[in-house]
Amino acid sequence: MAERRTPNRKLLGVMIAAAVTIMATGAALLTGGTAQAATTAGCGKAPTLRDGTYTIQSGGRARTYNLRLPGNYNSGQAYRLVVGLHWLNGSANDVVGNGFYGLQQRSANSAIFIAPQGLDAGWANTGGRDVTLVDDILRTVENDLCVDTTQRFALGFSYGGAMSYALACARPTVFRAVAPIAGANLSGCSSAAQPVAYFGIHGTRDSVLNISQGRSLRDSFVRANGCTAQNPPEPAANSGTHITTNYSGCRAGYPVRWAAHDGDHVPLPTDRNASSSWVSTEVWQFFTSLGSTTPSSPGPSGPVPSASSSSPPPGPAACRVSAKVNPWNTGLTAEITVTNTGSTAVNGWSLAFTLAQGQSVSSGWNATFTPLSGRVVASNVAYNAAVAPGASVSFGFQATHTGDSGAPTAYTLNGATCTTA
Repeated sequence: MAERRTPNRKLLGVMIAAAVTIMATGAALLTGGTAQAATTAGCGKAPTLRDGTYTIQSGGRARTYNLRLPGNYNSGQAYRLVVGLHWLNGSANDVVGNGFYGLQQRSANSAIFIAPQGLDAGWANTGGRDVTLVDDILRTVENDLCVDTTQRFALGFSYGGAMSYALACARPTVFRAVAPIAGANLSGCSSAAQPVAYFGIHGTRDSVLNISQGRSLRDSFVRANGCTAQNPPEPAANSGTHITTNYSGCRAGYPVRWAAHDGDHVPLPTDRNASSSWVSTEVWQFFTSLGSTTPSSPGPSGPVPSASSSSPPPGPAACRVSAKVNPWNTGLTAEITVTNTGSTAVNGWSLAFTLAQGQSVSSGWNATFTPLSGRVVASNVAYNAAVAPGASVSFGFQATHTGDSGAPTAYTLNGATCTTA
């Protein structure tokens, strides 16, 4: 008869403690086959940090940062974390003042925001001192607060854009994505060999940091992310518009997006006749489309991707469509809103419509398009496939035209004819 052995309770206790430590320090857990957030030591702890300005020792000197928590902060929830970086002669208070480039309001209490203060009101990053500062801030904050370590982001304008680029170069496994606005290689780049999701924004008439410098930053991550090189379209002078392009061929989970606007050196450019900047909307959509390991399909606009074979099969639909067209010279943008007027949810949609003679889609957002002229079919992407009864979904595109800038006609959703508003 085999001898029955009593487990060594001390050893068992050590094993259990080790398992708990692994979970607390951020190992990804699987529940029902779904990856959960990789969390920090601050999860489950009563926080000591609150909204305010804090001093930290970094690199042998006192440095400061501003912290903003979600209004309903819960230590049992792992939050996104966004680092907002100020411009030359700006301050962390300025970043707080503009709502972290508008992202704080967009976040709807789903993110923790940090604004570090640069030395001499800039980000020279001499000897990597500013990268080290961010390391030290993250270590302090994440020991006290609950953060999803797969959802850290950075953005900034001008010198702050340069610093966000430096963070992508130096900490590719720390930051999920960065969004430099009117940036240049001013804070150094220790290496751009590893992929990081990248959204570059720059004005074609930037009189401080020429757009060629922004293109150079972008192209380093086009290469690192394995994207197909291209010269994305940029808006014509005096068009008062912007064009956003998603690069094709990028490594799964590491998209590159580029937005060029017809403007100068500004942090929050606004299209002509628009009441607010498009930057916060597009950047927040880009950040939140990125999953822990692989992001969902690209959002606002890009070289038009082909229809995805993995989209849910279209179901029956009843619909109402409204369209807003903004034309100029030989181009236009169209924003289309589709409302589900039926009594059942639509799970996977394809909206067919007819373009005016001479129109051809050149880029789009929140949908895939095929073909690019004539009778076009716009299909959902991964993050907007489901439309509940009474709910709406919006997408848009940019097109060229030869004189007729009229709105699309003859809409059908999953084969059902739509009414127009």
